Amino acid sequence: MLRNCYSLGPEQFLGQLSSVGFRARWPSPRKVVHQFAIVRWSSTSTSPIPRVHSLEGFSEIGTGTYLRDNRKKCQDTTSPSVILIFGWMGAELRHLQNYTRAYAKLYPDASQIIVQCNSDLFWTTNGVRKRSLKPVIDALEALHCLSSSSSAQRPPRMLTHAFSNGGSLQMTLLGYMLQQKYGSASVPESFTSALILDSCPAVGNLESIKHAVSTVVRNPIIKPIVLAIVHTVHSIRFGLSLLFDKRMIMLENLQIEMWNPRILLWMGLHTPRLYLFSRKDKLVSWQEVMRHAETAKKCGMDVRCELFEESEHVAHMRVEPERYWSSIRDVWAAATKEKGGDQGIHN
Repeated sequence: MLRNCYSLGPEQFLGQLSSVGFRARWPSPRKVVHQFAIVRWSSTSTSPIPRVHSLEGFSEIGTGTYLRDNRKKCQDTTSPSVILIFGWMGAELRHLQNYTRAYAKLYPDASQIIVQCNSDLFWTTNGVRKRSLKPVIDALEALHCLSSSSSAQRPPRMLTHAFSNGGSLQMTLLGYMLQQKYGSASVPESFTSALILDSCPAVGNLESIKHAVSTVVRNPIIKPIVLAIVHTVHSIRFGLSLLFDKRMIMLENLQIEMWNPRILLWMGLHTPRLYLFSRKDKLVSWQEVMRHAETAKKCGMDVRCELFEESEHVAHMRVEPERYWSSIRDVWAAATKEKGGDQGIHN
């Protein structure tokens, strides 16, 4: 089992990870942000749906970043005080508002931060991606979630929800930025947190990546160009991985980072994580997600799994809403120790 994970940096964490049977070179976070994210929106409706340009009750604080500030209303000491949502690649506001509205009903006093993941993540630079996440850090500071905030404030209670590999990519980059700014100081035990991983993480294969790109890039002129680039990059990385015995395949580095119990500063071994995935997901293999969860358990994390049977990628809430939100309530109850249970994988 991992020890002292709260204060581990990337290299030390990988050393601990190897003690439970995983062998890999620790990737630089800068390399991770250059990987492609496997994402799509599944919908059975063929009728046109009006585009939503804003989220009700939210303020746009940056490009693709929205804040619902409920600090003055938050008197409940058991519900999350802040909910941080990382959308999947290509998710529009009309998709994400299904989750923001449900969270507003479930935890009405919680502030919410929404981070979109646009398809330009493929070709934007590391600097641009960091600048796009800067408003998230500003909002976290304003909500007293970080060490520079007033110590007189009540400790925050953080629920983080990441969708697919696109959302996971944004989350790990934010974690890297926070570590650069605040260092690896231990998070106090009073910090309550939970992590929801919807349809992620997974390495996938070339066909699933190309299929995901096809659902995001709709332009008939640009699509074949992007697909050709994806095919070329994947082939080069595959060849280099065989030649140098290094992990260079798309999204493998992201998978490794997701085994770090301190993906974000307020997380640790005390943070229960819930994996939501499905046998019918054509983009993210349920077996891959299960293997990731099992390794996380070996690392000493409190892991819970909810395996759906009929839902497609990032569509579990739409197919089985009661089961979906019940599992989220349960993992948050575990985080606040209102609901007991042994550490390990819970199905």
